[in-house]
Amino acid sequence: MTLDAAVVAPEHYQVVLENEKVRVLKISYRPFESGAMHSHPDSVVVFLTEMNAYMNYPDGRSEDMVVPAGAAAWVPASTHQPGQKGANRFEAFMIELK
Repeated sequence: MTLDAAVVAPEHYQVVLENEKVRVLKISYRPFESGAMHSHPDSVVVFLTEMNAYMNYPDGRSEDMVVPAGAAAWVPASTHQPGQKGANRFEAFMIELK
């Protein structure tokens, strides 16, 4: 079973560029929407809007996250199931490293 975000949650993750070095995903969640469990390799995320979200992990852990619009973050490889807690639409670009 694949855990590729663009395969298991195409309504949230669209591939906008891919080559031998990177894959760039456009991420979009509506207010209070949750997503499917999926994985990403080491990545950089550029937040276009504020993210007010939670992440559930396969080991049962959960964490809340608030990141302001305009921020960028390094994200180590992980598997998670996200959900938008905020009343705004969340949008970001994720640059997955190959």
